[in-house]
Amino acid sequence: MKTSAAVLALVVLAPSTILAEPSSPSPGVEQRRQSPADASAESEYNRGVRARVAKDWRTAAEAFQKALGFRPDFAEAWNELGYALRHQGRYAESIAAYDRALKLRPDFPEALEYLGEAYVKMGRIDEARRVLDRLRPLDGRMVDELAAEIAKSQ
Repeated sequence: MKTSAAVLALVVLAPSTILAEPSSPSPGVEQRRQSPADASAESEYNRGVRARVAKDWRTAAEAFQKALGFRPDFAEAWNELGYALRHQGRYAESIAAYDRALKLRPDFPEALEYLGEAYVKMGRIDEARRVLDRLRPLDGRMVDELAAEIAKSQ
């Protein structure tokens, strides 16, 4: 009788013991399960930044484009889109994205520096120098970076 009582107790108690300790989700599962309705300009922008850090330029460009679908006046997303496109060799598109960022924020040092680098990649050195002149009063470090890129191209 004692044995059957012990077996009965295990059968009755076992499910509650199992339920008391649920398994933890794998890291990042919450991110993958984000519903499209929960997406926002900021969440897509952040996804794009993570892809940029991983040098996944295609995913980065896609995420920044989605961010802009939510918020077309998002200067930082235009700038980052230009950066992702430039790293894919899509220079004309990247220049258009930088131009949009600069229309929204005319004194945006990063967008100017990246625009200058796109011009250098295209061999349009005179235009890169004009961008360098616009950048001079805004950010000395970025001036040095763009000047170095221009110098390397010659």
